[in-house]
Amino acid sequence: MKQFLFPAVFVEAESQFGVFFPDLNITTEGDTIEEAYLFAKDYLRVYCSYVLKFDVELDRPSKYEDIKQKYNNDTVMLIDVILDPKKL
Repeated sequence: MKQFLFPAVFVEAESQFGVFFPDLNITTEGDTIEEAYLFAKDYLRVYCSYVLKFDVELDRPSKYEDIKQKYNNDTVMLIDVILDPKKL
């Protein structure tokens, strides 16, 4: 099993929540913060599956504290996925 853990920034705008992973340069959105979280988690799973399947090098994630400080007006959460490389 391989665990991936990345900080995600949630931004509320016009009755939607945008989510982006600063370290990965990927984004998604949802109508509620809960939906945005689930979409972000699923997107991270797909992204990391690709990384494992095609042996792509991935930089270490930024520290939560650094991202929280940089985006201090937004909600920052750590999102993780656990994947089994044998099942990809």
